[in-house]
Amino acid sequence: MSVPQEILDVMRSPGVYFCDYPGMAEAQRAQLQLLYDFNNSRPDDPERRKAIMKELFAEVGDSTYLEPPVHANWGCCTHWGSHCYANFNLTLVDDTDITIGDYTMIGPNVTLVTTGHPIRPDLREKSGQYSAPIVIGRNVWIGAGVTVLPGVTIGDNSVIGANSLVTKDVPANVVAYGSPCKVIREIGEHDYEYYWKDRRY
Repeated sequence: MSVPQEILDVMRSPGVYFCDYPGMAEAQRAQLQLLYDFNNSRPDDPERRKAIMKELFAEVGDSTYLEPPVHANWGCCTHWGSHCYANFNLTLVDDTDITIGDYTMIGPNVTLVTTGHPIRPDLREKSGQYSAPIVIGRNVWIGAGVTVLPGVTIGDNSVIGANSLVTKDVPANVVAYGSPCKVIREIGEHDYEYYWKDRRY
């Protein structure tokens, strides 16, 4: 089954909503079945993997490859551009939209989190939650072990260093890392001469 538009509208709303919304559990279960099929597909059957990805995700561009296992709350709110790559153990908390631009590379054990829960204990007891979209630009590199929190935008061409906690927007064309993640420098001439530390191209 495809996820009903009414449920998508609830999850994309800017306010607090509750996980017991009618039909939500059944719709999510169907998505998780697709995710199970993808994670258990054979490496020698790439066409089946592509077909499952087209059904599971909101959008999948050309030549995008995801290394299983992938973990996702839904899948249907994640939009992949073309020529993207994600290494193993990508976690998508995609109760609202995650948009990933063309040529973006994602390292292993990365978590993209669109959803949080209210600080108010009474609302958490009722499974209250809220969501804010994540936007990752074109040709971004996200290093291993990075966590991106709700509402963050990462600009085109930027690099996020390993194990960073990204709590705020990152502009285009910079190297940023840390916990919390901060812009360290712009991408410049040095990067066109050296590919890593003192190693020249």
